[in-house]
Amino acid sequence: MLNIISLGAGVQSSTMALMAAQGEITPMPDCAIFADTGDEPKRVYEWLTWLEGNLPFPIIRVSVGKLSIAATTPHPSKNIGYLKPAIPVYFVGKDSGMGKRQCTMDFKITPVLRYANLIRGKQMVSQWLGISFDEAHRMKPSRKPWCKNRYPLVIERTMQRGQCLEWMKKNGYPEPPRSACVYCPFHSDDEWIRLKTEEPKEFEKAVAFERTYQAAALETGFKGVPFLHDDRKPLNEVELIAGRNRNLFGNECEGMCGV
Repeated sequence: MLNIISLGAGVQSSTMALMAAQGEITPMPDCAIFADTGDEPKRVYEWLTWLEGNLPFPIIRVSVGKLSIAATTPHPSKNIGYLKPAIPVYFVGKDSGMGKRQCTMDFKITPVLRYANLIRGKQMVSQWLGISFDEAHRMKPSRKPWCKNRYPLVIERTMQRGQCLEWMKKNGYPEPPRSACVYCPFHSDDEWIRLKTEEPKEFEKAVAFERTYQAAALETGFKGVPFLHDDRKPLNEVELIAGRNRNLFGNECEGMCGV
């Protein structure tokens, strides 16, 4: 059995990896695999480098390209163009509601499983996923017959996200960042505020991405205007309110982002 951690480099998956490093979750993983979208905040990449120096097993970085470029590149078709992978943006206009979510599957799940399949030989794979007990509804069975999903923080430890942070502090580790692309529409207002105040360059990347995505949507013939915040206003004009948090990662059906 090949044991791999699908590493999001956020709170839960980092806690799980460090617990394994200390022997609190067994067996020792063969490796952790981080699927890089190319658009994580700077502090996530810094944290990933820190983890690489503090884990007894390797972290493999895999990527299928830069998500922000792929998502804003129009694809022509016979009747109307389209954007792929789709980002879960908020639309205003004839096309209203929320956009589909293809980004997690195309840029997180597929690259991890592709690499795991490459290295497994004839072994079965146990893929450890960092879903915490408070997000147990995000658990899903593997779609691959050679892979079984394992959820140590839910099934074996019943740890919530806050307890993961407590464990990190108790063991003398720094607090991990929240793992998500800088322009992720699932950000809470607190996360947008944090980006705007602590990582203004990353926030500006999100503002620029929104404009580029809107232009690409217009070019492909969308009947609605996409926005990154559910107020459906330009991100740099949204009145961000501390404490107005939405657990939208709970709607992320694949359970791979934000952990």
